[in-house]
Amino acid sequence: MSEEKTKKKKTTGTAAKKKSSKRKMTPLLRLFCYIVIIISGLLFWRVFDEVYTTLTLKKQLAEVQEKYQEVLDENAYLTSEREKLVDPDYVASYARGTYLLSKDGEQIFYLPEDENK
Repeated sequence: MSEEKTKKKKTTGTAAKKKSSKRKMTPLLRLFCYIVIIISGLLFWRVFDEVYTTLTLKKQLAEVQEKYQEVLDENAYLTSEREKLVDPDYVASYARGTYLLSKDGEQIFYLPEDENK
């Protein structure tokens, strides 16, 4: 009788272990897992898309800021030129230097630039 009890306990213990280790997923639980995986994938894709968009916009912002700085520099140069062109002495000096104009009784000599410099 004692042998039968030990056999029963062994079979009962191993059967219980087999039942607990071989749990089957119900179709509803399997469907829920698939839905969670799909939603997680979509969320990760959205995060990576946002990161890519942010990096692209930062690059474009840097380019636009560089162009903006160039425009500001050009604007400052043109403003200073406009202020200089109001002065009649500067206009006369600029015309004589650029277009080789002379004052009355003044002679202009053109000297070629030295190529060895």
